[in-house]
Amino acid sequence: MGEFTHFNGEGRAKMVDVSKKEPTLRTATAGGTVFLSTGTFLLVIEGKMKKGDVLSVAQVAGIMAAKRTAELIPMCHPIAITGVDLSFSPDAQTNSIGITATVRCKGETGVEMEALTAVSAAALTIYDMCKAVQKDIVISDIRLLSKTGGKSGDYISSTAKAEIKDNAMGG
Repeated sequence: MGEFTHFNGEGRAKMVDVSKKEPTLRTATAGGTVFLSTGTFLLVIEGKMKKGDVLSVAQVAGIMAAKRTAELIPMCHPIAITGVDLSFSPDAQTNSIGITATVRCKGETGVEMEALTAVSAAALTIYDMCKAVQKDIVISDIRLLSKTGGKSGDYISSTAKAEIKDNAMGG
């Protein structure tokens, strides 16, 4: 475990100085899940929610949130993002919608927070658009799945490793 970098010599919050770092290609992928009732899930999947196409709106919300992360998370650097992509994986067996967001940049600091913020905003948008018909929606398991680039190197979560292994075996 390294030292905390967001505190100055007086123990007060600071934004880390990344000016001496070399820009590199950086990516981050985050995931999360929204659990719905059977009825709400079907309304979303069939595009019959009164507020409109839930997943299309959540897609745009996730992209917008990734671009504005530095305005929401105090110690995040404003980053020139080069790409954001979200995907949704509806699961009729669990009435859930998996959300995955991948963010890229060429910069001095990573995009993990941008990917996590994109997933969070997409999940909250699904909640917002469905709350009129269901109050007990559950947003769960928002987490970093993988990252590449930077001094700390690449990372892949055990969850992502298991998913990759399952997909490779046709599961």
